[in-house]
Amino acid sequence: MQPELRHLRYLLAVAEHANFTRAAEELRIAQPTLSQQVKQLEKALGVPLLDRTGRTVRLTDAGEAYAEYARRALRDLAAGERAVLDVHDLSRGRLRLAATPTFTAYLTGPLVAAFHSRHPGIDVEVRELTQDRVETELLADRLDLGIAFEGGHLPGVEATGLFTETLGLVVGPGHPFAGRTEPVPAAELNRHHLALLGGDFATRRHIDAYVSEHGVRPRIAVETNAVGALIEIVRRTSLATVLPDAVTRDHPHLTPVPLSPALPPRGVTLLRRAAGYRSAAARAFAALAVSGEGGEGAGGEGAGSAGGYSK
Repeated sequence: MQPELRHLRYLLAVAEHANFTRAAEELRIAQPTLSQQVKQLEKALGVPLLDRTGRTVRLTDAGEAYAEYARRALRDLAAGERAVLDVHDLSRGRLRLAATPTFTAYLTGPLVAAFHSRHPGIDVEVRELTQDRVETELLADRLDLGIAFEGGHLPGVEATGLFTETLGLVVGPGHPFAGRTEPVPAAELNRHHLALLGGDFATRRHIDAYVSEHGVRPRIAVETNAVGALIEIVRRTSLATVLPDAVTRDHPHLTPVPLSPALPPRGVTLLRRAAGYRSAAARAFAALAVSGEGGEGAGGEGAGSAGGYSK
């Protein structure tokens, strides 16, 4: 008997859940049927793929080796199905995009809007993820493209530079710094409370590196995992935050305040899986992003500005 695709899916489901019952529920088949199908696969290969002796089910060494090829085969098959459905005139198709949180505040919307105006037949799925998750999802072929920051990337992830982003102190109308134009010395942050993104985010790590380098220890009064919430908190309180300068262009109630020394700029990149199929939709979106023609929030003040593309 030659293994069939369903056998691969069944084996991987059991391995993921470490349990036949939960895997059967996800697959919507009877548990005895699932067990029988996996045994058929093991018989065809001549080796046990699952260790059923413990409290949970786990892959044997042979199972681990086989599962890696099974995952690859299913990914390649899914890419092949997308290739068959891919229409090169872009009258229809699908794009799976993810961006790290700060980009959803000023970049993702204009880019997706510009893309949709050019290619309204393409369905676009947009997700907000941490940079680590973006890269993991790309490698698992659950995303076509990601927007994140330059730096070390996981093997198999390919990056194309888009522009340089600058960050600064941002305050609302109730903060003592509102309307201030002269730079604020970094040490002065010690006397103010901040609202920041949580430690899982690249922006927060960038800020933490800055305050550590300059020996600053501001009080972090609020942490959140949503940029929208952060903006509202700063607007309604006397808390300050650190955000890309481009965010303030769309929020007139926020005031950017320069810091001295300034936070280091950081490069923004478009990420993709290096060895994956690239649909016409993904190629078109990448070309739009690299061109810098993605609308106000993505282009604004020209190359090298906060939000302007600098190749």
